[in-house]
Amino acid sequence: MRRSTFLPFAMATVATAALLLSGCTPQSDTSGGGQAASMDTVKVALVPGGPHPYFQPWIAAGEEAKSTFGLGDVTFNETAGWDQTKQNDVINSLVANGYTGFGVFGVSPTDINSTFQNLKQNGIATAALGSCPAGDTNDADFCLSTDTEEAAYKAAKATIEAMGGKGVLAHLTGINVDSNTQRRIAGVKKAVAETNGAVTLLPDVTDIDTDLTTAQKAVADLLASQGSQITGIVSTAYNPAVAAATAVAESGLPIKLVAIDDDETIIKAIQDGTVYATVAQNPTGQAYVGSYALAKLASKECTMSDPGVVVDSGSFIVTKDNVATYDDERKAASDQLLKDFDDEYLTCS
Repeated sequence: MRRSTFLPFAMATVATAALLLSGCTPQSDTSGGGQAASMDTVKVALVPGGPHPYFQPWIAAGEEAKSTFGLGDVTFNETAGWDQTKQNDVINSLVANGYTGFGVFGVSPTDINSTFQNLKQNGIATAALGSCPAGDTNDADFCLSTDTEEAAYKAAKATIEAMGGKGVLAHLTGINVDSNTQRRIAGVKKAVAETNGAVTLLPDVTDIDTDLTTAQKAVADLLASQGSQITGIVSTAYNPAVAAATAVAESGLPIKLVAIDDDETIIKAIQDGTVYATVAQNPTGQAYVGSYALAKLASKECTMSDPGVVVDSGSFIVTKDNVATYDDERKAASDQLLKDFDDEYLTCS
């Protein structure tokens, strides 16, 4: 997913003006002070950094959350086009239209905290969904995301297992400046280090998740130049995984491939044996549970027990053995997440 250099977000006064335009009175924080509002008055916005297949499950999950929890509205807006200034403009517009809970996949991993700070200063509930800010500080009320380093570690371990514990491994991943990409690189390197030199890791192939065409060209170039040397490929980004699933099958090379996510192409390739495994994430749980928690915060019914807490939304190894049932595991994980927010992460009146 493309990341752009952060351009300064409008100052808190702009957010305040947007709140005034919506007829809302700015509040100093999301501490839960004052009388709780009804959940059916809360409007939640789910705002990815731009269009990408990963976020499509957010749409149905948001609608389900609206229906199940009786929320005033849940909207999905991916029009930022991977530009931080445009994403901030989208958020300001939604604030002006009365949205008081925001689940955001920030375009800038380093400066998205400025966006969260400005929203929270004006009484808006915030969540980093799908990607936590880079570094050790999360200024959203909470982050609900895949533990991407752990997921990449699982994927690399599965690939190495399929390789018989030795050989040459290639890693395909996303935009190099993305904090998720750096975590994934670390996870793959950790798995390779555990082989004590039995597996050689080629230089990471980054910046190839912007679209499927870019990924297809990168995979084709890799196989043309080094395919005969490669024993295994682990892809930790969506478009390269889809591209590799097709390219490896067509090449006839005996390369073991472990992918990410559960695109139909990948699932079919697991079923026919051309892809060894994939690591499914939980975007549905992120949007469903995230919308619920945001509504609890925005209504002032609850506060965060540990502000800024990072919660793993889960990752799941899918092989031929469990390809027909893995979604049950994912649904169970989402149910547990919902319970965890009620029992542990939220403090409610």
